[in-house]
Amino acid sequence: MQSSNQAAPADLVHAPASRLRLLPLVLAMAMAGCAVTPQPLSLSDRRATLAADRQAMFGSQEALSGPVTLQEAMARALKYNLDYRVKLMEEAMAQRQLDLSSLDMLPKLALAAGYTSRSKDNASSSQNIATGEQSLVPSISTEKRDHTGDLNLSWNVLDFGVSYYSAQQQADRVLILQQRKRKVAQQLMQQVREAWWQAAGAQQLQGRIDALLKEAESALEDARQVERQKLRAPLDALNYRRQLLDVERQMSAVRNALSQAKPRLAAIMNVTPGQDFQIAVPADMPVPGLGMELDKMEEMALLNRPEVVEAHYNQRIGALETRKAIAKLLPGLEFSVGQHYDSNKFLVNNAWSDAGLRISWNLLNLFSAGPITRAADAQVAVDQAQRLALNMAVLTQVHVAYLDYRGRARQFELEHELNGVDQAIYEQTRNAVDSGATARLQGILADANAVFSSLRLFQTYGDLQNAYGQMGASLGLDPLPATTSGYDLASLSAAFRGSETKWQGTVAGGAAK
Repeated sequence: MQSSNQAAPADLVHAPASRLRLLPLVLAMAMAGCAVTPQPLSLSDRRATLAADRQAMFGSQEALSGPVTLQEAMARALKYNLDYRVKLMEEAMAQRQLDLSSLDMLPKLALAAGYTSRSKDNASSSQNIATGEQSLVPSISTEKRDHTGDLNLSWNVLDFGVSYYSAQQQADRVLILQQRKRKVAQQLMQQVREAWWQAAGAQQLQGRIDALLKEAESALEDARQVERQKLRAPLDALNYRRQLLDVERQMSAVRNALSQAKPRLAAIMNVTPGQDFQIAVPADMPVPGLGMELDKMEEMALLNRPEVVEAHYNQRIGALETRKAIAKLLPGLEFSVGQHYDSNKFLVNNAWSDAGLRISWNLLNLFSAGPITRAADAQVAVDQAQRLALNMAVLTQVHVAYLDYRGRARQFELEHELNGVDQAIYEQTRNAVDSGATARLQGILADANAVFSSLRLFQTYGDLQNAYGQMGASLGLDPLPATTSGYDLASLSAAFRGSETKWQGTVAGGAAK
């Protein structure tokens, strides 16, 4: 019996040593299995992604069915512009995060199950503490194989309070993203307004510029013939040809600049690059009215601007952050109930329930109360100063936008009258050229001056419209009402037309949003 008892420990010593020899091999195999080799994308994979991206970018859009009005361009930008889609997705993601924050306030319900297995019995004996002799024979109280199951419900009052404040902060962040979406929409409509009027002017002048370039090229060819045949003095011929070349150079530069207007508008509307479309140019150029007093504008801007509203929400988030920090200083109170099961046959009761109440408090947190309060007061002062600085910036923008609008309106009136004079000069010169009373060059130069005058007129009117739109944006007026009859292009275009009418009435009458 004694020899067998001595052999058993030797087996226990040598058996693990033999297993340890296999450990490096197992580790090497595991590391080889975890090795990651870079796998570059193939050309076919990139092509498949490119095709899917193009389908996502342009596949679900309504096709252009006619000349594009300003309202339709705004509707297309609002519905299909990719940058605006990103803001919509960010708002949706923030709403999902708010839902998750609300779930944090619920109690914790944990379900657990387990299984254990031993190679030998978990036997133990007792020893007399006075004599050091064994007092009981070895015995077991657990089986080699055991199944357990637990269902626990716990609720921490402190965690609930902190989660409540966090959920309120997330709710304010959702509102902040809504204000940022408003700001993006206002900026997007400004870009549409500017690009649309540039495209309208380009479309109006394109045909006239092409005709002028064709006539200038014809006159230039005639001038070359005259110069080769020496029908004029060399210096006069060179000056004549130089004037024609200068007209052609200027008109070519203008045509190149105007040709980029429609692609820029197409990009904002998310129209496929290279697709040709027409602009529904209005017959007249009315000057939008602006009859509100500056003090009313200031009040409206401070009430409606997305940045100002966002500053108020940020201030609320800061106050909630302070409350959350103070709540963490309070004692933690936790309630718990549970249902348990253990398959161990040695237990008298294999299933049982329990309930508990636990309170904990880190007393060292009391020393943090003073710094937290002082930090909170400092944060409130910073938020207040930032909001006042933002208010000052908003008021400055309102005054700058108002002065810019008035300056653009006066400049347009001047350009309108000047364009009428230039067009009349062109008509008179053209009649004189047709009758033979004036040289052909004078007619071409008069035509070029008339084209430049028309170009300046369209540019000035576009600047006036942009200044008018900037005036509304500085007041925080939304280009689209909060509710529409639908989100198809026709409904959105109609909503933009109605919003423009209401917008002008608001600016003219001074009613706040």
